[in-house]
Formats: sequence, structure tokens, C-alpha cells
Amino acid sequence: MAALFERLFQATERSAVHLEMRDAYMLDDPSYIAWQDGRIVLDGADEVNWRGLVRAATDRGVAVRRARIVSEPLSDYTRFEHAITEEHNITAGEQVRWLPRRSATDLALPGNDFWLFDDSVLLVNHFSGSGDWTDSELVTDQPTIKLCATAFEAVWDRAVRHEDYQPD
Repeated sequence: MAALFERLFQATERSAVHLEMRDAYMLDDPSYIAWQDGRIVLDGADEVNWRGLVRAATDRGVAVRRARIVSEPLSDYTRFEHAITEEHNITAGEQVRWLPRRSATDLALPGNDFWLFDDSVLLVNHFSGSGDWTDSELVTDQPTIKLCATAFEAVWDRAVRHEDYQPD
């Protein structure tokens, strides 16, 4: 599925948006484990490839935006995400915003995290209860795509820019 994601990202012409709604992902991630030990290590192949993929997209004019709905106080994993966002996401060209979960109560949200490319191609991510990625699903159903696009924009409009978000 990684190859599909890369192809979708490389084919994107205008926008790639990502909505994250979990408080933890892949707790065995070496970067997360290093952070727990007091180190920030973002030089693994996955991290380097990610930044290259984003930079190539933004260099060709694609707006890459990520919105995170988070519980407060933050989980350790979300604190890790916050700690690496500047170096890992922002410097690659992403725009990132944070929305405290209690500020999302009145928003209609999909049940899963997703990537939406050019408002027309939806890639839904599925995770286990412990936060491990299980698979992705390519969705072509227009009402579902519209729901996700609308949900993302509602979160984005209400969320706080990374530069301004101060976790508890």
C-alpha cells in the first residue's frame, strides 16, 4: 500500500490534506522510542522519504495540510508528534494545525483518519486498537469524499496553527 500512497501523492496537482484523530500511532516506531529516551531522531529511511515526498509536492505548488484532533492533556505519543512537527513536517512544507478534541464535539467527523488528494481521491487509513496501521482503503464514493472534505475544512478552520498551539 505504500507504493499506492506514493503514487497518489506524486500525482497530486493542487492539494493533499490529512486528518488525524487518534491519540497514538505505532508505539513501536523507533523515532518515538528515541524521543521517550530524550532524543529526537528523524533520519530513518521512512522519515527522510516522507520529507522528500512532501517537499517535491510543495515545490510543484501542492498545498499539503495536516489537521490533528487531540485529547488534552496530550498523550505521550501526541507530545512526541508535537515535538517533531517543526522539523519533520513544517520544514518539509506541510502546514499543520491542532484541534483540542473538546472543541470538535459539534463537528460531523468520519470514523477514520484519511488522506484526500485534489478533493477527489480518498485514502482511508485503518488502525488496530493499539494504534498499529492495518491497511488502507481507496474510496471513490462521492458522498463519502464530500463528507471527508467538509469535515477536514471544518476542523482546519477551527484548529490552531502549529506555531500557536501550546500543549498542556
